[in-house]
Amino acid sequence: MQKLTKAAKIHQIKEIAIAGGVAANSGLKTALQAKGEQLGWNVYIPKIAYCTDNAGMIAMAAHFKYLKEDFCAFEVRPDVRMSVKSNNI
Repeated sequence: MQKLTKAAKIHQIKEIAIAGGVAANSGLKTALQAKGEQLGWNVYIPKIAYCTDNAGMIAMAAHFKYLKEDFCAFEVRPDVRMSVKSNNI
């Protein structure tokens, strides 16, 4: 909340929205609504039914790759800085 408050002040932002899995966090929603009332923000938070995260999308992508038997080698390791060189990922 401190970083959001600072960024909103610096950039004179009064419209604040959250989405994705983070929007399901009840503590964050409560804090955001309180800060919004305090600072005069218009706060937008989706209904819980629309608060999904990437886990479901990754699971479905993996499911379809599994069905096609599209597997990678056991030597493959995660690399957060990996560059994408093809559409075969």
